[in-house]
Amino acid sequence: MAIATLISCNTKNKTAGEGEEHEEHSPEGIVILNKNQREALKLKLGSFQMRNLTTVVKSNGQLEVPPANSADITAVIGGNVKEIKVFHGDRVSKGQLLAVLEHPDYIALQESFAEVANRLEFLEQEFERQKELFENNVGAGQDFQQAKAEYNTAKAKYEGLKSRLQLLNLSPDKIMQGNISNTININSPINGFVNEVNIKVGSYVDAKDILLEITDNTAIHADFMVYEKDVHLVKEGQKVHFTVSNRPDEELTATVFAIGKEFEANSRAVHIHAKINEKVSGLIPGMYISGHLHTDEKYTRALPNDAIVSEGTKSFIFILDNEAIEEQGHSETEHAGHDEDKEAQVEEGNHEGHEHGDADDDDATQEKMAFRMVEVIPGLKDEGYTEIQLINSLPENTQVVLNAAYYLLADMKKEETEHEH
Repeated sequence: MAIATLISCNTKNKTAGEGEEHEEHSPEGIVILNKNQREALKLKLGSFQMRNLTTVVKSNGQLEVPPANSADITAVIGGNVKEIKVFHGDRVSKGQLLAVLEHPDYIALQESFAEVANRLEFLEQEFERQKELFENNVGAGQDFQQAKAEYNTAKAKYEGLKSRLQLLNLSPDKIMQGNISNTININSPINGFVNEVNIKVGSYVDAKDILLEITDNTAIHADFMVYEKDVHLVKEGQKVHFTVSNRPDEELTATVFAIGKEFEANSRAVHIHAKINEKVSGLIPGMYISGHLHTDEKYTRALPNDAIVSEGTKSFIFILDNEAIEEQGHSETEHAGHDEDKEAQVEEGNHEGHEHGDADDDDATQEKMAFRMVEVIPGLKDEGYTEIQLINSLPENTQVVLNAAYYLLADMKKEETEHEH
């Protein structure tokens, strides 16, 4: 308020004479400041700058791990929990024992396998014997076909049972040696940490039940949601700066490696996956993150944000235009010619004071600087600077007001209002 008042008071040049006064007005679109006014505003002049500006896309999301690095552990065949070998939060390795299940069905399955394996050996020999007889035209074709069918059926059942045993981590070779087990081992399929333990000793679990959950946090990445209007700005390889909810003062970076191909139904946003560049401990899947992504770089003409002022739908800057001082001087001379008689009266009464006043006016005029308002089109904004597109070209050495554009516009509008009245 003090700055605005100082500017307003100094834009008027009043001359007293028989109770009448004349005000000095700047040409339209021009604001004139003396040295005191410029110092009060700490006015800075400079030229246009060429800067790399980027479009910033803000996004939120959470930390995630790829599907291949997260596992839900289930039992292939239902059973009762006999032992639990891990605890929530434990680090486990691929193949490590997690739990032990027991059930009579495991025994029955192994018995069936042993029986089929022994029968298969007999059927294979019978098949070879009937084949040889048939090829030598000794045996009947019907006997050969029957032996072949029985052998193939037994062989298929043998392979099926063998695969089931392997899924249960049971050794077919040991079973053929007579080692029948009433328990099966549940092993970890990946390296990682135990996130959930959903079982208790003695409880029965079905094949579809999730016993444990394991996540490999070393493969954690940032999963951002980018809205429809900004998706076209995002490309693979771009860098994202982000913070995690539990460490808001530490900024991390990630590089985009995959962009979703479909929108979320409710938010109309796309998943953007980015690999975290720093090695940071303590990151957990599901943590909330907030980031901003710098898209296409653009080397362009720019000014500080304070150099630009808006009025309605238009934007303006102020440039140095000292020719306006001369124009104002000519205007004042013509105005003074209309008031010659009054000036003559003042000169007769105050000859010495008038001469001193002329010297002061000359000094004040030399200290004055004029600034012309120029319409521009603002563009990208980044780190306190705004892209400037000129509607009309300006000389390369044009001096631009780099700050306080708002105050210059306010003073100019106030002066125009007073002039109208």
